[in-house]
Amino acid sequence: MGRERVSVHGAARDALQTLGALIRIARVERGWTQKHLGAIVGASERTITLIERGDPAVAAGNLFNAAVAVGVPLFQIEDATAPARLRQRGEEKVALIPKRVGAPREVPDELRDF
Repeated sequence: MGRERVSVHGAARDALQTLGALIRIARVERGWTQKHLGAIVGASERTITLIERGDPAVAAGNLFNAAVAVGVPLFQIEDATAPARLRQRGEEKVALIPKRVGAPREVPDELRDF
């Protein structure tokens, strides 16, 4: 069974490739091999290669673990404790939204390409 092809567009593709490049730069600056980073992250060397290429089929957990391992800030946040605070704030907001949402009557123009 082969890998499933994942299609990403525009800003999502650019974000994956940018994050992959930042991870590679930080890894090389530390003098780490892909195999070494993979051992830290708990992923294969091949997965690290795919992360660094910006492959959209890589699990988000592996991508974020690699970024954290090499010190690439997530969401342009330098403070390592900020993501936990943001997550908590998000959970509080999610708790306030309705459990069910009806289908939109019209698709916004920015989503028509999907």
